[in-house]
Amino acid sequence: IDVSKLAAGSKIVFGATVELADSETDEEVTYQIVGDLESDIKQGLISVSAPIARALIGKNEGDSVTIAAPSGERSYDIISVRYAG
Repeated sequence: IDVSKLAAGSKIVFGATVELADSETDEEVTYQIVGDLESDIKQGLISVSAPIARALIGKNEGDSVTIAAPSGERSYDIISVRYAG
């Protein structure tokens, strides 16, 4: 899939690169939502079926999202959404 051809905008869909800020610590992380076989958390590539990706899909830039992590719930603010080829 050529993600550069996806509809540009702030809504998160498969292929999006999403910059998040932890609501409590302000620590920033960046993830790209990819297919199951492409995922590699060390490179910031998360599977579309991962809990964090499922929570992000359909959200928009500026939204907040709460994700159930193994260590407990984490809240993030969505700073930016981009699509790059």
